[in-house]
Amino acid sequence: MSTHGRFIAAEWVKSSYSQGTGGECVEFSRTFTTAGVVPVRDSKRSEGPALSFPLTGWASFVSAVRREDFSA
Repeated sequence: MSTHGRFIAAEWVKSSYSQGTGGECVEFSRTFTTAGVVPVRDSKRSEGPALSFPLTGWASFVSAVRREDFSA
């Protein structure tokens, strides 16, 4: 999906987990949560594509990150 199409009106928020060092910069938008989706994109490529996740899937992912369920 492109941010120039469906998500053109999105208000983007940079993840608090993004370090700002150019490596893991992720943005998401709460604009479409009423439609049940959360768009996510690479903040270094704001004109690039965005992935769209179901709201429940995104909530599960964020919960897992907060619990540190992922290993490096």
